[in-house]
Amino acid sequence: MDSIKRIRAFVVLAEELNFGRAASRLFVTQQALSKQIATLEAEVGVALVHRTTRSVALTPAGETFVEACRRGLAELDAGVDLIRGEPGILRLGLIVLGALELTDPILDEFRRARRGSEIVARQFPFADPSAGLADRSSDLAIVRLPIDVPDLRVQRLFAEPRVVAVPVGHPLAREEGVDVAAILAERITVSTAKDGRYRRFWTLEKYRTEPMPTPLVARSHAEELEFVAEGRALSITSACAARMTPRPDVVFVPIRDVPGTECAIAWRVDDETPLIRDFVDGARRVLRREPDLVRAIEHPS
Repeated sequence: MDSIKRIRAFVVLAEELNFGRAASRLFVTQQALSKQIATLEAEVGVALVHRTTRSVALTPAGETFVEACRRGLAELDAGVDLIRGEPGILRLGLIVLGALELTDPILDEFRRARRGSEIVARQFPFADPSAGLADRSSDLAIVRLPIDVPDLRVQRLFAEPRVVAVPVGHPLAREEGVDVAAILAERITVSTAKDGRYRRFWTLEKYRTEPMPTPLVARSHAEELEFVAEGRALSITSACAARMTPRPDVVFVPIRDVPGTECAIAWRVDDETPLIRDFVDGARRVLRREPDLVRAIEHPS
């Protein structure tokens, strides 16, 4: 199995032609990846990669070998799928709004790469920010980090600002941005999630020195915005809400001095399958193809 791992690492390096990016995709250090490639070259008895301080290129032997590796891995993965019982079904969990405008391109990319395979996508309620990873009802999920699920691997998609949703008549509604200190004394909404890490992130617990006012529990994104519109509480949410779920009676104000909310694909290390790897690889291709879209999500006007 170590030889297969080294072959997979070589294929990823051949795609990226950059040790840093390839190591990031493989969740290893650059040093470890370099050692894997050197070991593979020793095993096959020929140089596969030409390295300089500024560039990485495949040797002619490497070009030939990587195509053979791709064919061999495809056959191996198909065989693994076959013995798993339900080879073509991938259970995908989604949080509300998923990966925004990237969701459909990512799903379409997987369908093109895995013709005949099926995605069973399910949107999970506020109560489960892991979107099925916690109870393993999803094979992988598009989530908002942080979540308290052990032994996860993640592929970052984007990070966007956190905003505070306020009723249109609220004093903060006239501001172009606010500091977190201006929000801490306000009553806010919380989801029904029992995940402590997730709740602490969205209730701004890191910034509090005093107990927060009793929050108002919301069972859905729509309900929390209804509470805001009624003037019963404010809500900490992501910047995409302003364009994806706009309301004339709610204003979304950026919070200037807190880090953004990160959207990622996540899966359990011990549940990784060829289908999951193909889905994640397809998402990476979409990210490389759509830098302007990612930039627009991360820096909304």
